[in-house]
Amino acid sequence: MSTLFTDFFTKINQISPQEHVFTEKLEPIALKHKTLYFRGKLPENMSKDGNYEAFKTVAIVGSRHNTKYGEEIAYHLAYELAKHNVVIISGLAFGIDSIAHKGCLAAKGQTVAVLGTPINRIYPKEHTSLAREIIDKGGAIISEYAPDEKVFPKVSFLERNRIISGLSDIVVVVEAAEKSGSLNTATHAINQGKTVFAVPGNITNPYSQGCNKLIKQGALPYTDPKDLLELLFPEEFLKKRRHLAQHKLFGDNDLETAIIQALATGLRSGEDIMASTHLPPELFNETITILEIKGAIRSLGANNWSLA
Repeated sequence: MSTLFTDFFTKINQISPQEHVFTEKLEPIALKHKTLYFRGKLPENMSKDGNYEAFKTVAIVGSRHNTKYGEEIAYHLAYELAKHNVVIISGLAFGIDSIAHKGCLAAKGQTVAVLGTPINRIYPKEHTSLAREIIDKGGAIISEYAPDEKVFPKVSFLERNRIISGLSDIVVVVEAAEKSGSLNTATHAINQGKTVFAVPGNITNPYSQGCNKLIKQGALPYTDPKDLLELLFPEEFLKKRRHLAQHKLFGDNDLETAIIQALATGLRSGEDIMASTHLPPELFNETITILEIKGAIRSLGANNWSLA
């Protein structure tokens, strides 16, 4: 890695994709010069309990003309993912992109902005302060275009979308018109074998038409940050499920636990449960009623029961 330039922001670095764990995902993607330029700090694998864990990345993209609904969704998603140390990637544009960056920063997370302009030209200029904050708070600004390189915006902004999706494990489209650059990002993601989520929207809202169309074409509907976290951290969620399952096999006292565990073995009839637990009828009836009120079990009728 070599430092090429220094400007009012910070040093500009040059890197080839295979030189860094964050950018190596881009090796199969056709880069203009097989070189990337960045300012700030690229994500690194994290050390936890002496072991390194690979970071997770999610791209959040959407309309430049977002609604309040889109703003709330994008901000909350970025914030919650950042709380789980997920790196948020977007394009620094007006609308959903900038909201996603801000949500991540508010959660003290790391975010990366991929430019469609040369690395020394922040666009839009109004987001210069946001770009500075991203760098100051441990994130990065990245581009495949060298300082002062001549670009054609209509082409370069579409080209950068393949980098946004390429750097991401999952792509989420929050709001998008039927013809939108965000849909271009989603198309790149699909071609790259990435998981794509789209936020369902009002069918009369033009800025939801693109998302609704993506869902019809097979994108996963986004409803909650857990939708993504479960895919990003499957082992963690599996442990939680096992813990909950084990927890459900215990009641608040020995009598409740005995009935619950009898049901867990497959017993259904009250007579069989009483025989298995050796509970007298009056104590069985009292305990089974309390468990039903608590929602731990449910009646199947005719003195047959099951776990809720």
